[in-house]
Amino acid sequence: MDYINSTPAADGFRMPAEFERHQGCIMIWPERPGSWAYGAKAAKKAFAQIASVISESEQVYMIVSEGRKEEAAKMLPETVRLVVMDTDDAWARDTGPTFVVSGNVDTPYEVRDLRGINWEFNAWGGNVDGLYASWEKDNAFASAFADQFGFDWYDAAPFVLEGGSIHSDGEGTLLTTESCLLSAGRNPNLSREQIEEQLSRFLGIKKVLWLPRGIYQDETNEHVDNVCAFLRPGEVVLAWTDNKDDPQYELSHQSLSYLENVRDAKGRKLVIHKLPIPDHPICITKEDLDGYTFEEGEDMREVGERLAASYVNFYFSNDAI
Repeated sequence: MDYINSTPAADGFRMPAEFERHQGCIMIWPERPGSWAYGAKAAKKAFAQIASVISESEQVYMIVSEGRKEEAAKMLPETVRLVVMDTDDAWARDTGPTFVVSGNVDTPYEVRDLRGINWEFNAWGGNVDGLYASWEKDNAFASAFADQFGFDWYDAAPFVLEGGSIHSDGEGTLLTTESCLLSAGRNPNLSREQIEEQLSRFLGIKKVLWLPRGIYQDETNEHVDNVCAFLRPGEVVLAWTDNKDDPQYELSHQSLSYLENVRDAKGRKLVIHKLPIPDHPICITKEDLDGYTFEEGEDMREVGERLAASYVNFYFSNDAI
């Protein structure tokens, strides 16, 4: 469709909450050998299971390269729509379009107007601390998807943002982390206030809640989607541990202290639910490492490296989590 030379807020559009009913979900078939070990065999099985469950209550669009289309078709139910398109990796929440809608939370999604936003994507930090050296396909994905499926879209580039770095309550409040949005590899020439202004213009946001930190060792500069999410307006879930010897303990306490002392865009004090992280840290083993193939300039794993495991990074489908 068409690029719109305006902003969503000026046109009366807002970023909905993930828990609002919606048309569908975008996923990307895992393939990158530096992200998915041993030919992504286990990852593909997991992606297929998840896509199958999500497709029971909404349309799943599975992005897949031409060379993997036949493979994906054999593993996925017919309810999942395959879309041939090239990407650099499988992180659809970060690289796909952020959708904004007309109407309020009570407006049925079937009658809402729906538009996309294209952000600048630079592999979570560009030349400062990005995770791979080439990200052109991922950066082109959001606008390409919008064009292919007939969505008008806004271009927020060169403002760098990933979908996983923001979480909306649908009523004007946005969650993010200072460690991510204020990182040197994203928008270093913008102040915190200028970043808030961009979020307001493109997402219809009235108030940004800045958690100080995210999940320990999260290589996305601590995306909020790993540490805190809205369950409904005025109510959040926060990744947590009671183990004082765990590095996450201090990070979660900083976020809890912050959340206990702020109010949302509607003036509500937040209800906070603690959701424990895994009891045992998830770390890279020698067997894991042997299954990866890294490209030049790609962030490499190492034995013993702790991964940012969290149960907060869930997805709301229309009828399930």
